[in-house]
Amino acid sequence: MNLQKMFEMQKVLDDRIIKEKGLEGQDLLPNLILALQVELAECANEWRGFKHWSNDREPRTKHPLEVSPNGAFRRGGNPLLEEYVDCLHFILSIGNRLGWNDTDTIDDVVAQHLISEKGFGTAKTFSCLLSIAYGFHFSNVEKRTYISLFTTFFELGS
Repeated sequence: MNLQKMFEMQKVLDDRIIKEKGLEGQDLLPNLILALQVELAECANEWRGFKHWSNDREPRTKHPLEVSPNGAFRRGGNPLLEEYVDCLHFILSIGNRLGWNDTDTIDDVVAQHLISEKGFGTAKTFSCLLSIAYGFHFSNVEKRTYISLFTTFFELGS
């Protein structure tokens, strides 16, 4: 996985969206943080493992059959994976917006991931991620908090 390339690709996408939507010069960080918080919750909802009260706790890894515009049946995508990737987009966007897409930050994320304690369990990892994301303050997101978020996000993927 090449994080530098991912940051670069995300910047191209973000720049295109900003231009197409006429958002130049606007402070989009609050929107990005809220979007990340929402996507993390949506990802947890697709995982479903925390719903101990439910008879349906299986992760949503397949959409039901869909009908394409030409009337043919087709299998849908993987909602859990889609939500995880959406989270990654916003994590990268936040890093780009704050200038934390540099080699030193990327090295810190990778190093933290390699030494981080594994085995929290998925529910605790989701809770930890949401706590970190909800702790972001729009005017003062700390770099070490961002690195912790990214590292924990990798743990979730594992």
